[in-house]
Amino acid sequence: MRMYDIILKKRNGGALSEEEIREMVREYTDGGIPDYQMAAFLMAVYFRGMTDEETAVLTDAMAHSGDTIDLSALPGVKVDKHSTGGVGDKTTMIVAPVVAACGCVIAKMSGRGLGHTGGTVDKLESIPGMQVSLSQEEFLRVATETGIAVTGQSGNLTPADKKLYALRDVTATVESIPLIASSIMSKKLAAGSDCILLDVKTGSGAFMKTAADAVELAQKMVAIGEHNGRRTAALITNMDIPLGRQIGNALEVEEAVRVLRGTGPKDLTEVCLALAAELLCLAGKGTREACLEQARRAIDSGAALERLAAMVKAQGGDERCVYEPERLGRAPYSLEIKAPADGYLTKMDTAGIGIAAMMLGAGRETKESSLDYLAGILLEKKTGDAVRSGETIARLLASEEHRFADAQRQFLQCVTIGPEPPQPEPLVYACVTAGGVEYR
Repeated sequence: MRMYDIILKKRNGGALSEEEIREMVREYTDGGIPDYQMAAFLMAVYFRGMTDEETAVLTDAMAHSGDTIDLSALPGVKVDKHSTGGVGDKTTMIVAPVVAACGCVIAKMSGRGLGHTGGTVDKLESIPGMQVSLSQEEFLRVATETGIAVTGQSGNLTPADKKLYALRDVTATVESIPLIASSIMSKKLAAGSDCILLDVKTGSGAFMKTAADAVELAQKMVAIGEHNGRRTAALITNMDIPLGRQIGNALEVEEAVRVLRGTGPKDLTEVCLALAAELLCLAGKGTREACLEQARRAIDSGAALERLAAMVKAQGGDERCVYEPERLGRAPYSLEIKAPADGYLTKMDTAGIGIAAMMLGAGRETKESSLDYLAGILLEKKTGDAVRSGETIARLLASEEHRFADAQRQFLQCVTIGPEPPQPEPLVYACVTAGGVEYR
């Protein structure tokens, strides 16, 4: 195999064979193919695309380029969930204990936040003592004992993806649906679950800005999962508005607990119930309606909250923070943001609000940035709400007062107030399965 021939074939719109793809991934991971040739190949894919079969093979080759996790020793059906990222997205801390309380095992590898998007691992680390860097043995032990385990990504999980993503980042080839799909799904396949649910966000705070683009990405990822023997589905969910009312690491743990107590915000609760029901349905627990009722009962009975506390304790965290989230603490400084005019909050730039939270210390500007776990934003008003001039629409929280000025300016640039209320948007746009797209 010559890399030159593969580049030429893809440049001219040809479909690569399984052997060509697997050999290319193997050689590039081992250092046998230089970056300049792989960059040329990525640009050819950017313009020419890949078939579903090519993308599935590429994903599987990347998934097996390093360590994989064997979950076969765990009891029952093993399930996994992935979100494409957003602002206020604390769904894993809610959905995972709900599905565990309904009889599934969820052993999940999660990432950290960067820029305007938050990471589940960072949020969990705001709980004192919580360990999110588990060995494979510890990971399996916690999952066996509690039905849930959440850990950071292994150092040698999908090394091909790490190399390819770094190259895509500097060659303007990130925005390619086959490459995005294979990057996400390679890590999901390597993690070893039987069923995979994808939460594909769309809107101003998401990578996919339109529902049509989100559906296209979801279809590609579902096809990859099914081709590789995993029951896979995706929900297209709204990220035009921050999810819930609390943005920031400890703040989001607190709000997740509120949902599990049955007192959380309506939008966050609705999205989490939809995700949990779809995941239970994938796992063979019944019809969508029956699974939705199971998820509700897991919250109403307190069983889901108990599962979260059990996982926190098993991973070294202070489980009292689940039952008494005030133990997480609050930032010492706060600043109220007032509405500049009467009217309705007609639009929120969700990514921009995430950046405001980052400026307060809740997120990372670079991978090396440190986090203030107590920093963040409390949203008093959201899109569609009526406001009066001078009324508080948000509270900024930080451990350093000097952060407020820039964050306040940033936040105010991200909200629009108009004379009429906007048209309400759905929280879940569609469900994508192997059978097609069901719009809601």
